[in-house]
Amino acid sequence: MLAIPPLLLEFSSHQLEVAETLIQVGRFVVIFFAARAIAEVMVRLQLPTILGELVAGVLIGVSGLHLIVPPETQAQLAASVTSLVGSLAQISPEAVQEVYNETFPSLQAVSQLGLFALLFLTGLESELDELVAVGVQASTVAVAGVVLPFALGTAGLYFLFHVPLIPAVFAGAAMTATSIGITASVFGELKWLKRKEGQIVIGAAVLDDIIGIVILAVVVAVVGGGSFSLGPVLKLCLAAVVFVAAALVLSRKAAPAFDWVVDRLKAPGDVAVASFLVLTVCCFAAQAIGLEAALGAFAAGLILSASKHTHDIDAAVKPLVALFATVFFVLIGTGLDLSVLNPLDPANREGLVVAAFLLAVAIAGKVAAGWSYLSKEPTNRLVVGLGMMPRGEVGLIFLGLGSQAGILTPALEAAILLMVIGTTFLAPILLRLVIPREPGEGPTVAAEQPA
Repeated sequence: MLAIPPLLLEFSSHQLEVAETLIQVGRFVVIFFAARAIAEVMVRLQLPTILGELVAGVLIGVSGLHLIVPPETQAQLAASVTSLVGSLAQISPEAVQEVYNETFPSLQAVSQLGLFALLFLTGLESELDELVAVGVQASTVAVAGVVLPFALGTAGLYFLFHVPLIPAVFAGAAMTATSIGITASVFGELKWLKRKEGQIVIGAAVLDDIIGIVILAVVVAVVGGGSFSLGPVLKLCLAAVVFVAAALVLSRKAAPAFDWVVDRLKAPGDVAVASFLVLTVCCFAAQAIGLEAALGAFAAGLILSASKHTHDIDAAVKPLVALFATVFFVLIGTGLDLSVLNPLDPANREGLVVAAFLLAVAIAGKVAAGWSYLSKEPTNRLVVGLGMMPRGEVGLIFLGLGSQAGILTPALEAAILLMVIGTTFLAPILLRLVIPREPGEGPTVAAEQPA
């Protein structure tokens, strides 16, 4: 049974229920209003709407109005919010903050649902034959996109900035990430998801996540002071290979069985519920064997991509993405503390210098990965490289683990945060510049000749 904070024991269950409802509903009002308003501006500027959602998060989050603040940031809600909710629920502003913190995990759960729905849709819209066809190229891009930032970042921090080895390795590991959610959203919006470049990036981003999980497991084991053992790492690698292979096999075999079941269902919502069941089972399976549930969501979409009900599944899932993926991207923005960008604060200057180095390496390493594969057909390698660039929520997960372990200095923590912020915001903008608005216009940056 969950312990109730002593402060909340002073109030009746009805008062707390009113406060909880006001907070939960109010958060959605703030998130959707801010996200949609700024997304409209982005559309008129011919920029991806995801950028508007990230900016909205910054404006209402810890760097802005403090209307939505993740509890782990230790930031306080705006006084106007706590006073308004407190007066309506007849509880103290301090109690409002406690209720807010206690109920925040429910908002994070909704955001995770949005991420899973987005990745499910990405898998559903992926051409399996194309994805398999670019498997070698995606693997090359993924490996290059991990090795280059990791090696350059770690070596630069250790030799140029004299950062101790363990923190330097951890920072280098944080640079290996690729946010498949952000990449999939941008490519889907710009209608490049089914093109060869889009398939290479999505495949490489999935592999990046798998490699990142292995690196994270190794680094956390070393940082935790436990004895490093090769066995668990090899077991994790084997689990990842088996999971991906099983998803590819099921994508060929399971779709007919899914169609047979759906054709015999009569209750309303049959396609949506059956699809969601496949999604949740795959997420559960991925998490159960030590992988990320997000990879399970992508695999679920891939499995159903051969279904004859693909159009109906797509129509059922897109509203979930429009609603809940918005919450996911806004929450990323709310946790970004831009105060570390202030060069007038002497405490920030060391972090800014290191951040400039990390950002340059983070961009160069991923962009260079776009030139790491061979192709008989002309492809826009710059699009591939830029598609691998955003670190997003994956980079923030690395940063959070480093902070909890206490191995990062304030300067290095700020530098990693700035690297994550920079790559997350720059990637959608740069992709918009090199990808035409209409798919028939051809790339604004000329495609390369066959390698």
